[in-house]
Amino acid sequence: MKKNLRWLVVLSSIPLFGMVAAFGILPNTLLKDVPVQKIVLDLSLPDIPQTADANMKLWRQERIQRNDSVASLLVRLKINNQDATNFLRDVRNIKTMRRLIPGKTIHAQTTAAGELLTLRYFPSEEEQLLIKKTDGVFKVDKRLIKLETHIQMKSGVIKSSLFAATDDANIPDSVAIQIADIFAFDIDFHRDLRKEDRFKVVYESHYSRGDPIKTGRVLAVEFVNKGKPYQAVYFEANDKERGYYTPDGKNLRRAFLRSPLKFSRISSGFSRSRYHPVLKKWRAHKGVDYAAPRGTPVRATANGTVAVSTRQGGYGKLIILKHRGRYSTVYAHLSAFAKGLRKGRRVNQGDIIGYVGSTGLATGPHLHYEFRVNGVQRNPQRVVMPAAIPLAAKNIAAFNKKAKPLMARLNMLRDTNLVFLD
Repeated sequence: MKKNLRWLVVLSSIPLFGMVAAFGILPNTLLKDVPVQKIVLDLSLPDIPQTADANMKLWRQERIQRNDSVASLLVRLKINNQDATNFLRDVRNIKTMRRLIPGKTIHAQTTAAGELLTLRYFPSEEEQLLIKKTDGVFKVDKRLIKLETHIQMKSGVIKSSLFAATDDANIPDSVAIQIADIFAFDIDFHRDLRKEDRFKVVYESHYSRGDPIKTGRVLAVEFVNKGKPYQAVYFEANDKERGYYTPDGKNLRRAFLRSPLKFSRISSGFSRSRYHPVLKKWRAHKGVDYAAPRGTPVRATANGTVAVSTRQGGYGKLIILKHRGRYSTVYAHLSAFAKGLRKGRRVNQGDIIGYVGSTGLATGPHLHYEFRVNGVQRNPQRVVMPAAIPLAAKNIAAFNKKAKPLMARLNMLRDTNLVFLD
């Protein structure tokens, strides 16, 4: 009996030893010729009684498509004919409902029978349109969305472009554009970027009920270009004195932008001798050509007055701006002028004055830009630009108080590639 019991124990232990052996196999060990069998079983599901409560309330939503109307949305939301007719009557004078924005979402609270109780629409990031049924009439209530502001802190490394780096760090494009604008006077993002350049940025992000609604202003940023760090913090004292400053209070804004285009590349630089692709001969090229798609907005590089706005020979459609003192700038080969632009009109730095084209002697769409001093063309990449107005002495204490915690946040990101959210 004992002998039989011992054999029983041995035989019953064999599966356990197999299990131990299976768990003892090293990771990544290849198992060959393991039989695999596919088994399909029919399972009977119990019958679930359907509730037929016509008054049951539920929320539906529909994404606005191109050429959608309120009527077509009500059909897709399965609203009954009577409520659809009443709704269209009651909102017929609401301009927002006549100009639906494709991509936005309509939310509707209905009953199972198709009665419309409430319709909610967010036409913009800060506005909510709430339409409720009261005593058979749909009443409209426009509300501002209360936004919560969070401070985000992120960093990244340039591998190919600024936009690619911000995408890798999950930073919105609007922040990348702000970074380029902030350092536009010191860094030419068309030609100065180098692989392994680094940046750290602190910016606002606005939320509503826990959902991100929009990106706010960059509060502080550091960009290391060719090993040299550039830092900026935002400070606002009043309408006339606000913008980005270095940590010691120097104004980052210059009298002139480094480039009249936000993003592009230089296709032909300033040169005393260049082979002209149209005239087929060597001649001086006393400006800088920026290659960009037709229709790209062209910015005024400084405050000034329109001296010329016309078509002129090889320049094609041309704008000349006269600036303070002895400076003027030229913008040529434009496809069109900005609406309302004319001789004598005042423009501010960054204003859109025209659009990239290929009018005049041009082989393709690009902007020809000239920087003139006393009427003589100078290389805008090398000329020393006039200095900006410094921070007023009375605001220095307030600036230091604001800048200190922002710089502390940037320092938290030093040598890291992390994301923080307050």
